[in-house]
Amino acid sequence: MRKKSVVKLLLAASLALPLAACQDTKARQENDQLKGQLADIQKQNTDLSSRVDALAKENSDLSAENEKLKAQIPHKKVAAKSSKKRKHPRSSSSN
Repeated sequence: MRKKSVVKLLLAASLALPLAACQDTKARQENDQLKGQLADIQKQNTDLSSRVDALAKENSDLSAENEKLKAQIPHKKVAAKSSKKRKHPRSSSSN
């Protein structure tokens, strides 16, 4: 009786080892695949970070240019508005 239980235990162990090795191999393959995906994502993150930095600099430059242009426009509009205001009262007073 004791020999049978030892044989069963050895048989079970001999069957379990290849199964465990197979699962370990699958886990390693999946792990390697995930590591590759992680490396790709990190590269994309680096690329996008540098692109964001470049776009932020471009945005800053365009904002500065926009402010310069805005500073030039009100002077012309103020002159045009004041001339219109002068014409309006003259036309109403002449009637």
